Amino acid sequence: IGVAPITRESGRFKGKRLIQGGRTQVRTVMYMAMMSAIQCNPVFRATYERLLTAGKPKKVAIVACMRKMVVILNSMLRDGVMWDTDSLKN
Repeated sequence: IGVAPITRESGRFKGKRLIQGGRTQVRTVMYMAMMSAIQCNPVFRATYERLLTAGKPKKVAIVACMRKMVVILNSMLRDGVMWDTDSLKN
């Protein structure tokens, strides 16, 4: 999906980590879903606020939340369970 950081380095050039790649349409849908989730879902709101408090830029915090959502959704599919806010607060 393209939400994991990749280090770009070559020779003497030491670049920053960047997050790109994946399918553009899927990333766009994930981004918009996360914008809504940050406002409405206490799990993602807490993660977003924690990252902002740690000094992360807003877009970095949003993409980190997107990745968290992908990991949660993959584990839900794997285990065949429904969304449970109480178990996700950890």
